[in-house]
Amino acid sequence: MDHSQRSAVEISKDENGVTQVLLQSPRGASVRISLHGGQVRSWKTERGEELLFTSSKANLKPPGGVRGGIPICFPQFGKRGSLEKHGFARNRIWMIDENPPPLPSADHSNKAFIDLILKSSDDDLKIWPHSFEFRIRVNLSVDGCLSLTSRIRNVNCKPFSFSFAYHTYFSVSDISEVRVEGLETLDYLDSLFNKERFTEQGDALTFESEVDRVYLGSRDTVAVFDHERKRTFVIRKEGLPDVVVWNPWEKKAKTIADLGDDEYKQMLCVDAAAIEKPIALKPGEEWTGRVELSLVASIQ
Repeated sequence: MDHSQRSAVEISKDENGVTQVLLQSPRGASVRISLHGGQVRSWKTERGEELLFTSSKANLKPPGGVRGGIPICFPQFGKRGSLEKHGFARNRIWMIDENPPPLPSADHSNKAFIDLILKSSDDDLKIWPHSFEFRIRVNLSVDGCLSLTSRIRNVNCKPFSFSFAYHTYFSVSDISEVRVEGLETLDYLDSLFNKERFTEQGDALTFESEVDRVYLGSRDTVAVFDHERKRTFVIRKEGLPDVVVWNPWEKKAKTIADLGDDEYKQMLCVDAAAIEKPIALKPGEEWTGRVELSLVASIQ
C-alpha cells in the first residue's frame, strides 16, 4: 500500500470538540497532540503500544490541566506567586501555526510534524504582564522518535524571565523495577526537604518511596530503564539544563484527585527543564528548548 510508505498528519476533533492532531510514521508509530495545552497525549510504537502514561482519572475537559502525556509548563514550574501551578500554557487552547519561521537544520523528508502557536491573551497579560509568542513543533520520525522543539519570543517592550519543563509522564511496568541513569554525581534540589540542595551519590536512581527532585546542570542525555518490559527510554535535550524526576508514591497518590490510588506504580515523570536559573529574554529575543524521546530494546 502506498499509504504505508509515507508519513501522515490528520486533524480531527476529540470528544470535547477540541482540535487534535494525529501524526503517523510509515512504519506505524503514532503521536496524538491536543490543542488543549499544545499537549502530546499519546505516543505509540509501531506495534501500537502506548509509551506515555495518562491517569484513568484525568480530567480531559478544558480548561484544567490533563494528568498524563507531556504537559508544557510555562511560564513557571511548580507554584509561586499568583500564577497557577506549572503556569498557564498547559491550560490554554493553542492554534495550528500556518506560517512558522523555519527551524534551523530542520529536515522534513518523510517526517510527520505539526507546528502550534500560543500568543499571550488579554487575560494572560492580567496575570503575567509580558507579551510572548510560543511556538512548538511536534515531530515524529520514521523510526518512531518523538521530538518537541519550543521557541519562545519576547514581543514585549521590556525583558522578562520564565522557567520551563516538558513534564513527561512515561508509562512503566512497575516503578520499583525502574532505574534512571545519567544523573550520577549531580546536585539536586529536593522538594521533599524544602528544596534543600543535595548531591546524587548512587550510580543509578531507583525508586522505593516518593521522589520529587530537580537535578541541576545535567548531561544532554538521560536514560530510563524498565527492566520488566526490557526497554529503555532515551531522553536527549538541548537548551534545557535541568531534569525533574517525580513519582508521588502511595501516600501522596491518595491525595491527588485526578490520579488513581495505585497508578503511581505505572508512571514516572522525567522532565527536560530549565528551572534553577530562569531563562531571561530581552525584547525581540527568542529562546529554543528541544527534547527528543526514543525507545530502545534493552537486555537489562
